[in-house]
Order: sequence, then C-alpha cells, then structure tokens
Amino acid sequence: MTVQYLFEVLGTAFFAISGALAANKKSTPDWFGVTFIGFITAIGGGSLRDVLLGSYPIVWVKDVYFIYAILVGTVLASIFYKTLHKLRKTLFLFDTLGIALFTIVGTEKALSLGAGPETAAMMGMFSAVMGGVLRDMLTQEVPIIFHKEIYATACLAGALLYLMLHYFGISRNINFWLSGSLIVAIRILAVRYNLSLPKFRRQTV
Repeated sequence: MTVQYLFEVLGTAFFAISGALAANKKSTPDWFGVTFIGFITAIGGGSLRDVLLGSYPIVWVKDVYFIYAILVGTVLASIFYKTLHKLRKTLFLFDTLGIALFTIVGTEKALSLGAGPETAAMMGMFSAVMGGVLRDMLTQEVPIIFHKEIYATACLAGALLYLMLHYFGISRNINFWLSGSLIVAIRILAVRYNLSLPKFRRQTV
C-alpha cells in the first residue's frame, strides 16, 4: 500500500464525512439518505473524471476499499456529530488537503490516459470539486464553486503548477508536494483574508 493510496482512501472518508454532515444539517434524513449524500460527495468528482476520460472500471467499482471508506466516514459522522461540528476549522483543513490531493491525482491520471495538458488540468479540478458541487445541489445549497471565496481556482492553479513542473522534469514526489501545497496555501489565504476573484459584470440596457 503506497502513501498516495492511503491518502486517497482517507480523503474519500473525509469527503464522506463532509457530505453526511451537510445532509444532516439540511434536514433529518434516514441512514440511506445520509449515506447516499456522503457517497456522492466522496466519489462524484472522480467518477465524472473517469467517465469523461473513458477509464473503466470506475475507481470505486474496481476497488471496494473506497466504498468501505465511505461507510466508515458516514458512521463516524453519526457517532461524533456534535464533536465534528465543533471542529469545523479542522474539517476545513481536511477538506482543503482532500481537494489538493484529488486535484493532483486526477491530473496525473488524465495525463497517464493520454489527455493533453489543458484537459488534464480540467480533469484534476473536476476530481476535486465536483463531488462537493453534487452534494450542494442535492442538499439545495448554492454550489461551493459559486461562493465568493476561491475554491476551484485554487485547484486549477495547483494542476497548472503540476503540469509545468512535470514538463521540466521535476521528480514526481517533489512536484506532488509543491503543487498540493500551492492549493492548500491559496485556500487558506483566501478564507483567512476573504479573497475572491473579480466579479463578472455585464451592463444591462
């Protein structure tokens, strides 16, 4: 078992926790409903990436441990619900680490399947954010990518840095940490200082 694989499984569990907490906050669904939202949050982005790239079987279909990670995350969200709500900053950090990891993993996978650099960057971003978008849509929240704080852009910046360093032959491990660290740094600074991209404005007649 590689460190990267372990992080992928842990990241899946953390995203499942995020989805379960979001589902329970919105209403009082049963276990199936909460687990379903957790499942979509955890594997939605990776599944969409694999479908778009024509990579089959989809990762969670091929490896049952990702499903186990989702179930464990959902159970933990139930058992430690009150504690987790008090640790929102910690969960923010886990979510940030998760999107950083999934961005780089998604970018790498797209490259390995023959995608061009532009497509690979988009697939990396999709891997990280689309699960959260689907979660927000299912719980009738404004998708996180439409919030004013920088989120998907941080993932795209990390993916582009990875591609640039990959082009210049930087070793994979160094590249992985540098690109992931950029995503984490952008997210933390954006939230800490309330940073956002310029608003899109259009004049009306």
